[in-house]
Amino acid sequence: MNQSRLAKTLARTAVVSWREQPTQYDIEALRANVERVGLVIKVRWAIVAVLAGFSVVAASIYAMSVDLDVFVRNMTVPAIALVFVLLYNGIYQATYRKVANIAILNPAQLLFDIVVVTVLVYYSGGVYSWFSAMYMLFILESAFILPRKSEVWLLAIAAGLAYAVVLFGEYLGWIPHVSLPFVANELYANLTYVLVRYLWNGTLFAGAALIGMLMMKSIRERERELRESSFVDETTGLFNRPYFHRIVSTELERARRADRELALVLADVDGLGGVNRAFGVEVGDVLLAAIGERLIEVADADKGDWTRSADVACRVGGEEFALLVPEVEPADGSRTPVRERALAAAEEFRRAVEAARASGVGVTVSVGVAVGPHDGESPDALLDAADCMLSVAARAGGNTVRASWLCGGSGDD
Repeated sequence: MNQSRLAKTLARTAVVSWREQPTQYDIEALRANVERVGLVIKVRWAIVAVLAGFSVVAASIYAMSVDLDVFVRNMTVPAIALVFVLLYNGIYQATYRKVANIAILNPAQLLFDIVVVTVLVYYSGGVYSWFSAMYMLFILESAFILPRKSEVWLLAIAAGLAYAVVLFGEYLGWIPHVSLPFVANELYANLTYVLVRYLWNGTLFAGAALIGMLMMKSIRERERELRESSFVDETTGLFNRPYFHRIVSTELERARRADRELALVLADVDGLGGVNRAFGVEVGDVLLAAIGERLIEVADADKGDWTRSADVACRVGGEEFALLVPEVEPADGSRTPVRERALAAAEEFRRAVEAARASGVGVTVSVGVAVGPHDGESPDALLDAADCMLSVAARAGGNTVRASWLCGGSGDD
């Protein structure tokens, strides 16, 4: 049993979003990971381009200074490494969106880059190599890309260990030294020189990690403030969850003072997780945007001849949507049952989503409807009641609407 729990825990930490029905946080985390993976690829292309240009010029100069057999022997492995990175990066760029849910992908990519740099450091003189500066590039890159400080420090430590393998491996004679022209090749066996050089580069690695994280801390705090100050969901254009909780409390209080009812329509997309896995997050996002448009249309259509329309359409989760339907007065002052309007809006929304398509792919929604204060006098109680009806609709097979006053207000079919 403990082994099973451990296996599940490890499986969950291996991916960005592990839920069958991901929350809004999961969707945003997955999208952010896709962007970070794409950024790793772009940065690698830039570094490879600069490295390739340098290698051509440097290799030409090096070839004039050594015998051909020495040149071929020393340049074969770096050339193979460079070609491998080019091929790998090209293949990865074509496929990374399909595997971007793997949480350890970015750290693994950066560790792979550290290995490639280590190969270049060794074949370009070891302790004399100019390529050791590339470790700092990837440490800085990790500070901008990886979400956790611990991962940045681990990458910096990995770079330090990889560099130590080359320097101390050559000093101890575990690996042969690659001699280069223009340098004093006996210094690789001088322990004082090796230690000072290693300590200097190790200090630079730690400094790069610290500076990168301090810079990104400020940027990420600002991004968080901007996100929290916005009440609009970027994907759907609907109001987001923080605004929903604010407005539902306000509308419940307004309904209480006026002795009226407030209906909450809560919908959940059926099987969106399967769509994301089969067709990609981009298709899922297009579907979510289309669903958001349908919900806005339903909210606008419900305005009718009312003197004011306070219907509020929100995205309250990864694939959960809500519509607040207050009891309002038409121009003649007569009251209209809010339950009828809410049920009609829920059914209209269900049909509209059923007809929607994105890249030939369609989904359906399960919808639950509850009414306050009868089903709940507080925002949480009303949301729980609507969610209970939503669960009833989902257990009925989805693509259906269930209302509390038609189901006895219980969670049973």
